[in-house]
Amino acid sequence: MTQSILSFYFFILGIVLGSFYNVVGLRVPTKTFFQSQRSYCPSCSVSLRWFELIPVLSYIVQSGKCRHCTAPISKMYPLIEMLTGLLFLFCYVHIGIQPLLLEALLFVSLLIIITVSDLKYMLIPNRILLVFLPLFLLFVMWQPNPPWFSRLLGGGVGAGLILLVILFSKGGMGAGDMKLFGLLGLVLGLQNVLIAFFFSTIIGAIISGLLLIIGVIGRKDPFPFGPFIGMGALISYFYGNDIWNWYMHIG
Repeated sequence: MTQSILSFYFFILGIVLGSFYNVVGLRVPTKTFFQSQRSYCPSCSVSLRWFELIPVLSYIVQSGKCRHCTAPISKMYPLIEMLTGLLFLFCYVHIGIQPLLLEALLFVSLLIIITVSDLKYMLIPNRILLVFLPLFLLFVMWQPNPPWFSRLLGGGVGAGLILLVILFSKGGMGAGDMKLFGLLGLVLGLQNVLIAFFFSTIIGAIISGLLLIIGVIGRKDPFPFGPFIGMGALISYFYGNDIWNWYMHIG
């Protein structure tokens, strides 16, 4: 199978799973994920047919509106689907077909689900983290790079850094952010979790500062930090070693 065909396959796989991750991120926090109810329009509550649930395409064909009540469909649905597709494609192109690719796809999947949940509810559910914890622990034991002790230290240091932010910012972050960073540290290892923390805080500060300046948010408004943790974690996962080597070289 040629690389172009595999690239297309991983892109489509990401789009399809992105649609599922939308559902997980929206339903798990409200404890409705395991209910038998089919997908429905949140405005008119009409159950959606299969052709209304085709990722990205249904949104385009329906002009971003419900076919029944014409209420606007959240842009988050196609954006998350496309983002997941692009990230799955990037993982394949960057890593290739090898066992590490599975870890990368799981890593991306966690971050996508957390982003949906945090943007919608300002919440990082324990249930989601607990699903991924045993999977990442398997990689701690099986994947030699980073070594297991670096991964365990990364988990502890990652959670500890966010705990310090919580204590000194008096609510700038939440316990969910702390648990998430601890889990990410198991994947990233000690070195890269520090890089992830640096980029997460920088990106979060810049974007929240800009939103504050233009009046989108107020100074005391709650703000989801999960997406910025995801950005920092992705930068660190794929480029952390290069960034670390560059920093040590100029130092």
